[in-house]
Amino acid sequence: MPTNVYKLSKALYGLRQAPRAWNMHLDKCMKGIRFARCTQEQAVYTRSNRGDILIVGVYVDNLIVTGSRADEIKFFKQQMMKEFEMSDLGLLSYYLGIEVDQRDDFIALRQAPYAKKVLGQFGMMDCNPIQYPMEAKLKLGKDSEGTPVDVTEYRHIIGCLRYLTHTRPDITYVVGIVSRYMEHPTVLHRQAVKHILRYVKGIVSYGLVYKRDRGNEELVGFTNSDLAGDVDERRSTGGMTFYLGDSMVTWTSQKQKTMSLSSCEAEFMAATAAACQVLWLRSLISEVIGSEPKPVTLFIDNKSAIALMKNPVFHGRSKHIDTRFHFIRECVERGQIKVEFVSTSEQRADILTKALARVKFIEMRELLGVRDLESRLD
Repeated sequence: MPTNVYKLSKALYGLRQAPRAWNMHLDKCMKGIRFARCTQEQAVYTRSNRGDILIVGVYVDNLIVTGSRADEIKFFKQQMMKEFEMSDLGLLSYYLGIEVDQRDDFIALRQAPYAKKVLGQFGMMDCNPIQYPMEAKLKLGKDSEGTPVDVTEYRHIIGCLRYLTHTRPDITYVVGIVSRYMEHPTVLHRQAVKHILRYVKGIVSYGLVYKRDRGNEELVGFTNSDLAGDVDERRSTGGMTFYLGDSMVTWTSQKQKTMSLSSCEAEFMAATAAACQVLWLRSLISEVIGSEPKPVTLFIDNKSAIALMKNPVFHGRSKHIDTRFHFIRECVERGQIKVEFVSTSEQRADILTKALARVKFIEMRELLGVRDLESRLD
């Protein structure tokens, strides 16, 4: 079913209490027409009627509406127009800098105009494109002896690149790396940022594709970690990505807050972070589509870490690990998560934990689901 966007006009602007007052008023109106507010995501409302479902996403005074029947969406609009002055912006095609192309068999998301704007803003529109965002063996550090660069401009570029990761998970890791040096950036860090921009120049038309397929609603995840990749604090970087069927729905790349003594420990800690995301995702999805929560398969490429999650006999090898990281064991025991081994060559989260060589990077980008949408949308 196509997704539409609407804009409400009855809001209280200019007052400090306006956002809260508006949110409370909208919430009251939505509940008055039999919508339920998601407990897992407060900006999402759902309404079910004899097996049909209507989903509304709220961003300030904008509503994104989708559902299983067009007449339900039309009826919802009529209900809202009795309470608010509302503009029908039609089929969702552009939202917060993200292009949305809705076809009969898929929906595509990309940020081509935004990427071009960023390149032009920082004088990189005519640069030579490259095929990977960071040199595979590059290890960035604080570079205290390096020549400083303009801090404001550096932070501005990072901010723009971070927003671009909404549809470009392939640059999530490298943007996270250069973000660590916003306090005192040097020429070395600026060169790494320019390398990312040159990569963006070559893949402006790339984005994510979501197929219309109700046959496969299984939620699966991939989690991975490097070992002491941060040269300053010797901490590891954990990455995770989750798929609903064949479509990627969320991804993260983040430096771990605790130092790891082995690759097994780093993977164990990354998997625990993924377990928290698993519980939220499975609850959100089951609440939105009105089904019972199902076990989620989590793929890991470290057999020792998997053994540590499944078998408490290995306590001697993990007694120094903070108690909170053993949370994933409880999730496995309760049947909420199933951990399975996956080879490193098929570990989709690998691209979120380290800089890869060109050929490997392109392979991992394909596994993530990032596609060239130029030809597909023509």
